[in-house]
Parts: sequence; structure tokens; C-alpha cells
Amino acid sequence: MRLILAAFLGGVLGTSLRFAADVAVPHTTDQFPTGTLLVNVLGAAALGWLVGGLWTRPAVPAWLKVALGPGVLGSFTTFSAVMVSLVAQGAAGLWTLAVGYLAASVVLGFAAAALGLWLGRLFDERLTRRRDIA
Repeated sequence: MRLILAAFLGGVLGTSLRFAADVAVPHTTDQFPTGTLLVNVLGAAALGWLVGGLWTRPAVPAWLKVALGPGVLGSFTTFSAVMVSLVAQGAAGLWTLAVGYLAASVVLGFAAAALGLWLGRLFDERLTRRRDIA
């Protein structure tokens, strides 16, 4: 029950953050969905950082991992929003925009996740070294 509550509360927070991003950076079908791209790239980097660092630590409780991963980041970043934008752009005949958006989403998403993993591992290694020295 604790894990379900953690996912629920994290989801409420992530969805609220996502809605705020959509309000802050709105777009129409014929515009590049910058807000969605930024949210998904930021979420990929954050999840990479968590997986590469924080989640490797045995002391991190499962409820926190669930709240942050599937909860906050799962509801903040949405694959479905990417697909809706792509389908809407294609239906409107905006193929160049759709292909550019898809390419940007994949390339920047992978790059952000890789950067997040690297930073998470680097952060974890530094914390481990500090603890070993102390």
C-alpha cells in the first residue's frame, strides 16, 4: 500500500509540474512542441541521474524510488504527448515539422539520459570517496 501511495503522490506532483510546463510554453499543432520536448529531455536527464546515482544506494527506500521514478517523472514526461503531437502534425501535412520533432525527441532524449547516468555515477562516486576519506 505504501508503494501505491508513493506512486500516486509522486504522480500528482509530476502531473502538476507537467501542466505548469504546458501553460508556460503552449503550442498549437502547426508549431514545434518546445515545451513537450523540454519536459521530456529534462525528465530523461533526471531519471538518468537518479538511476545512475541515487538508486544504486541500498539505503534508498523503495517508496522513494517509486515516488520519484514512476510517480513524478512518469507523469511529468509522457510518451503519449510526443505521439499525439506527431500524429497531429502528420494529419495536418506538417511532415517536416513531425520528422524534426521526432528526431529531436529521440536524439536529445538519449543524450539527456546518457548525461544523467554519467552525472549520477559521478555524483555517487564522489559521495563514496568522501565517505571513505571521513
